Amino acid sequence: MAIAATPTFRTDAFIDGRFREAASGKRFTTENPATGRPLAEVAAGDAQDVDLAVRAARRAFDDGRWSKRSPAERKSVLLRFADVLEANLEELATLDALEAGKPITDCRDVDLPDTIRTFRWYAEAVDKLYDAVAPTGPDALGLIVREPIGVVGAVLPWNFPILMAAWKAAPALAAGNSVVIKPAELTSLSTLRMAELAAEAGLPDGVFNVVPGLGETAGQALGRHPDVDMVSFTGSTEVGRLFLRYAAESNLKEVVLECGGKSPQIVLADPPDLDVVAEQVFIAGLMNMGENCSCGSRLIVHRSVRDALLERLVAGLGAWPVGDPLEPGTKIGPMIEKPHLDKVLGYIEAGRAEGARIVAGGGRTLEESGGYFVAPTIFDDVRNSMTIAREEIFGPVISTIPFDTEDEAIALANETSYGLAASLYTTNLDTAIRVARSVKAGTVSVNAYSEGDVTTPFGGYKESGFGGRDNGLLAFAEYTEKKTIWFTLR
Repeated sequence: MAIAATPTFRTDAFIDGRFREAASGKRFTTENPATGRPLAEVAAGDAQDVDLAVRAARRAFDDGRWSKRSPAERKSVLLRFADVLEANLEELATLDALEAGKPITDCRDVDLPDTIRTFRWYAEAVDKLYDAVAPTGPDALGLIVREPIGVVGAVLPWNFPILMAAWKAAPALAAGNSVVIKPAELTSLSTLRMAELAAEAGLPDGVFNVVPGLGETAGQALGRHPDVDMVSFTGSTEVGRLFLRYAAESNLKEVVLECGGKSPQIVLADPPDLDVVAEQVFIAGLMNMGENCSCGSRLIVHRSVRDALLERLVAGLGAWPVGDPLEPGTKIGPMIEKPHLDKVLGYIEAGRAEGARIVAGGGRTLEESGGYFVAPTIFDDVRNSMTIAREEIFGPVISTIPFDTEDEAIALANETSYGLAASLYTTNLDTAIRVARSVKAGTVSVNAYSEGDVTTPFGGYKESGFGGRDNGLLAFAEYTEKKTIWFTLR
């Protein structure tokens, strides 16, 4: 297995500008999912470490070393941070490829450029936002201003480790907050290295803290801490509910959740070129091994084009090779860990047992590697009531569900507890607008799979989201408080 760049393994918590072991001295093992072998021993932070980090973040916030700097000054430091990230792109990409099993080309060509772009975009935006003056009469002056919210807790998923750190840290830092990040225990290495680079770029001590650890210890401690002002969480809906409970049982901190999805891909009776559609279906369903909250796992396709599209999908799977994530030609890496592999294989078996027909894939592959690889799997004859059509699989599994009318397609798309994303394919503009407006999802893309970009808000309806959106200028609302300053004039 060739290493694209020699990575630096930072395995201790980063608190108040320096690395330190967990207060308990405990560590946990993170492994390489492509081999099943240990990769590093990481500090197992818990409530003590979270408290140290929150206190450091609070001191930094209250003394104004970052929060009271002008937007232009914060912009300058964050742009330098983006430059430092770019200078270390290969190393950071390799860390995520090793620990998350993500194809190195995805990390190098997508995740890291998007991470850098996110920091640059928020850096450039922060000194271009204006507060407001209320439309009062001549006897009063009402100022409506934004202030940084304070100490921000960010709890990350394991599927896009460094990019999700950027989605949360960039707007929070740009707004003047201090942050405490709890990376997923399966993928801590790139975020810890990012913290070191943040200090190198000039972020003051205490402003950017990272506490690795388990969800039930470090994650819960962050969610319950009475001096954390808000938490932004990306992960499962089940765990997202816990953060609402933690907030309710502590200080009523603000909570923003970006949770699970079961995104439909709707192929209507008049799609564009089916070769293009097939390519986009693969991107939506197989990118990042299907370990993606907006994964287009439900292919809702008009009966008149179903067979022709399925033929193209089966024939085109060869362009999505499964293999070593560090090999440039690999498109599909391993599942993140053995329990998740077993979960995905269990869903495949459930599909079989409930009567769905496998037309490609259907099991584990590359077992001799010791890694957790699943062959990309396509089901046909799926009913929307089946387990594989209702529950988030988080693996490379696409379920094909036929329909006959547009209204039926919309009903199938909306018959889910989730509402994160959707895509639709049609050459009729009226149909595209009508269906896009009818689908209950936070992002609907037309004739391509997309989550938008840093300029557009990302989040979901129903059990896919709560409290706000990542990305776009709207994200600043999550990381700031609004204040009215009222002058009575005489």
